[in-house]
Amino acid sequence: MNDTVNHTRPTPSVERLADRLFHDTQSPAETLNVRRRVREIADQYVAPVAHRLANQDERHDGFPHEVFADLGRSGLFRVPFSKDVGGEGLQFPATATAAAVEEVAYHSNSIAAVFDVHCILAGHALDQGSSEQRQRWLAPIVAGDVIGAFATSEPGASSDLSPQAVQTIAEPRPGGWVLNGRKRWITNSVAAGVIVVLARTGTRLTTFIVPTDVPGVSIGPADRKLGNRAQITADVILDSVRIDDSHVLGEIGRGLSVALQTLTYGRIGIGAAGVGMAQAAFDRTAAHLLTRSAFGGSLATKQHWQFLMADRATELETARTLYLKAALRLDAGETFPEPEAAMAKLHGTCLAVNMARDAVQAFGGLGFTVERGADGLPGPVEAIYRDSKIGEIYEGANEVQKWVIARGIFGRAVVG
Repeated sequence: MNDTVNHTRPTPSVERLADRLFHDTQSPAETLNVRRRVREIADQYVAPVAHRLANQDERHDGFPHEVFADLGRSGLFRVPFSKDVGGEGLQFPATATAAAVEEVAYHSNSIAAVFDVHCILAGHALDQGSSEQRQRWLAPIVAGDVIGAFATSEPGASSDLSPQAVQTIAEPRPGGWVLNGRKRWITNSVAAGVIVVLARTGTRLTTFIVPTDVPGVSIGPADRKLGNRAQITADVILDSVRIDDSHVLGEIGRGLSVALQTLTYGRIGIGAAGVGMAQAAFDRTAAHLLTRSAFGGSLATKQHWQFLMADRATELETARTLYLKAALRLDAGETFPEPEAAMAKLHGTCLAVNMARDAVQAFGGLGFTVERGADGLPGPVEAIYRDSKIGEIYEGANEVQKWVIARGIFGRAVVG
């Protein structure tokens, strides 16, 4: 008798209601083309394994190398970057990248997070380096030959990245630096070839390019998490790591600027991922409400569900518009496109949590199920419910996003 859960059966596909309800009048033609192309890529490479990835054991199954390689071969990692490092050279790369994140997150928020960290965080940070650094470190990331990671968070520093909070220290040595510290929650670290590290240099912060094969770099055991189980996170331990001056990314003492610019871009991506998850839960819920009969008719005939879904459709429209607007402002040269970036992250991630909860409720027992014992049917929404919560926490907790928005209302003198 085998009672092992079958994690290989994909959830049946449903109608993509955004194609009918959302009329994109903002995105450039190139973004629409990227969205269509990435949807095909995600349908081909992510959808068939999404259920398995959502229920894997992080320490046993590890980093999703096969999916990562498929996405690299498909050219997905080329979308955010210029041609001189092997990218597509789009006119609106941030907008196309955000749309790509949504399409990937529709099937798997874990894989969207892997893409986000590899390209938006590690990749965008390296894109701020010198020409030599970009060719040496960024070009292999664009090609998918090297996996990138981005390390700012620590056991005592995450949303707070002030010099007082960051305990990873970089001390100057003739011709280079010695790094000591511990970074926490670092996505892709177990498979990364290069990690962008934020460290304290005196009273300020500096970013460093740290190859993982340098002596003194070690990676801790993978975290076991509630959701996003194919987004492998682990501690990065730096024990007297020696690197030369060519590994300083940007100017000494200007690391916080590099980190904040990168995280602003990342927040747009997280908002887009929230929209992707919310849209997936919305589509599956709508299909279920039309086909599930109760009390003399389908659930879709009940005013409660009609009104709730109308509210969620409106919120999806708003959330998608917000992240696209923030990305377009980034493409227009706004380094910190606030308040839209903060609003996009806040609204998109809250919507994902709310819509996923509603989906579980609409599906009833099946919504709470990983796999039904009677017929092996995979649970259609429980993974979205688990995966959605992290969006409200990482890359700047949503409370921080509210603080950023409030600062735009009342000013720095009042809010800080």
